[in-house]
Amino acid sequence: MIEDILKAIPIGFGLAFMIGPVFFMLIQTSILKGARAAILFDLGVVLADIVFILFAYYGSHQILLKIKDDPNLFFIGGGILFVYGLGTFLQKKATKTTTKDLDEIPEKNNYFGLFIKGFFLNFINVGVLTFWLLLIVGIGPSLEMDESRIFWFFTTILISYFITDIGKIVLAKQLRKKLTPIVILKIKRGMGIVLMIFGLALVSKGFIPQEKINANTFIKKME
Repeated sequence: MIEDILKAIPIGFGLAFMIGPVFFMLIQTSILKGARAAILFDLGVVLADIVFILFAYYGSHQILLKIKDDPNLFFIGGGILFVYGLGTFLQKKATKTTTKDLDEIPEKNNYFGLFIKGFFLNFINVGVLTFWLLLIVGIGPSLEMDESRIFWFFTTILISYFITDIGKIVLAKQLRKKLTPIVILKIKRGMGIVLMIFGLALVSKGFIPQEKINANTFIKKME
C-alpha cells in the first residue's frame, strides 16, 4: 500500500502542472478573486476528476471506444471553451477596481458558481477523461485490479494534486498587490486567448484519425 502511495504522489504533483485551461483559470481566479474563490473553483475541478475516474473504472473500454468513434464530443467541448474564451476576450474596458477593492472581493464571490465553473471547465475537456481512462487501463493490472489499492492510489493522486494547487494559489495571490485596472484587463483578455486556443485545439482532435489509432493500439497492448 505504501509503495502504491509513493508512486501516486509524483503523478498528482505532475498533474497539477499540466498546462491547460484549468491551470490558467485557477491562477487567474486566485489573482483576481482571492485564495478562497480559487480553492472552491479547484474543488469543482477535483469533483470532475472523481466523476471521470469512476467512469474509467466501471466502463473504461466502452467509454474509450465511444470517445474514439464520436468526434462530436471534441467539437462540443472545444466549442464551449472557444465561446467562453471569446466572451472573456471581448471585455470592453478596464474596470475601476483598486487594490483595496480586490482585498474585499473574496467576501462577495459566488462560491457555488465558481465551484460549478471549475467542474464544467474540467468536465468538457474530453482529453482529461482520456487521461484517466488510459491511466486506469495502464495502472490497474499492476495494482492487481484490487479495489482497495486502486482507491488509495487515485485518492493519493487527487490529494497531492489538490495540495500542489493550493501552493500555486498562494503564490499567485501574492501578485494581487501589483494589479491595476489595465493589468486586470490584460489578464482577462490573455485568459480569453488561452481558452480560445485550447478550444480550437480540442476541436481539431475531432479531425485527427491518428488519435483513434493510437488509443486503439494502447488498449490492445494493455489487453
